[in-house]
Amino acid sequence: MFRVLLAALLSLCTITVFAGEMERIEVSPDRKGFITQHLRKKFVPWGFNYDHDEEGRLIEDYWDAEWQKVVADFGEMHELGANVVRIHLQVGKFLVDRDTPNAKALERLSKLLKLAEEHRLYLDLTGLGCYHKKDVPAWYDALSESDRWATQAKFWSEIAKQCESSPAVFCYDLMNEPVVPGGKRNAGDWLGPAFAGKHFVQVITLDQGDRPRPEIAKLWIKTLTNAIRKVDRRHLITVGLVDWSLDRPGLTSGFPPSKVTDDLDFVCVHLYPESKKVDEAIETLKGFQIGKPVVIEETFPLKSSPEEFAEFVERSKSHANGWIGFYWGKTVAEYREGNTITDAVMLKWLEFFQMSKPRV
Repeated sequence: MFRVLLAALLSLCTITVFAGEMERIEVSPDRKGFITQHLRKKFVPWGFNYDHDEEGRLIEDYWDAEWQKVVADFGEMHELGANVVRIHLQVGKFLVDRDTPNAKALERLSKLLKLAEEHRLYLDLTGLGCYHKKDVPAWYDALSESDRWATQAKFWSEIAKQCESSPAVFCYDLMNEPVVPGGKRNAGDWLGPAFAGKHFVQVITLDQGDRPRPEIAKLWIKTLTNAIRKVDRRHLITVGLVDWSLDRPGLTSGFPPSKVTDDLDFVCVHLYPESKKVDEAIETLKGFQIGKPVVIEETFPLKSSPEEFAEFVERSKSHANGWIGFYWGKTVAEYREGNTITDAVMLKWLEFFQMSKPRV
């Protein structure tokens, strides 16, 4: 009897300890969503891509000299009701060369993790960024496929070592919008076309050869997840897929979720509903349901009216388990004082975000 009472007491003590702390996020046993590790509370990702500030700068461009700006932005995102912030980490900022991590950048990442804990914001850490072509090291683009993959594995191993003990990590996102191109590309041609001055799409091979594209994607995912799991077996892993990743006629990324995601904990899709095509967006979203949670990791009223976007989010709740929009360093009050179309669009978006936080 004494042992039973002691075990019960210890269990209560454990719950008490974790009740006041951030808990690691897990996939729920039914694989239909997310829960906290100890209290087993439902967790619905609702947050922002903090991919650049109002001047278009990436976080590594200003987090050394302007740390208080990052602090203020995290406070604002928390006040807006976010629980997840997606951070984009650049290869050229975290690796000095293919074998040497940038210790200063890793230390700054640790500081960011502590800031996230203070504001109870979980980080979606998206890696291997090459958004600004001028910041991509020449040595990196010159690597062969196998050497580039090994370097990418090194990147993730170092990031995971730095983050393994932090409860503020929601997930590791292996890469933003990777693609397996068909055929052969020129040497060093690893980036997709620029959009608004940034390269969001990357290819993971320059020569398909006689290999099926999904097999290349699956092996690449396994290579990187294995590197992470050697040092961190706890945090979730995913990859940010373009909405044209499904096995359908026309443009495809080579990353069909039903064929490449065995080693991932959940599926991410980047989906922007178009005007008068909400039904089509929902059908696309359904294609990413493969028995794992689905997070719409990028979404925004970019191509639709605010009303159509609100309809999309509401209808997507039957198929998705999380939503991540955008925050670009300006407050609601600043947008209200603005006089540009961008100011008006961002104001409506942030007001929608505040009002629409999912109930748990």
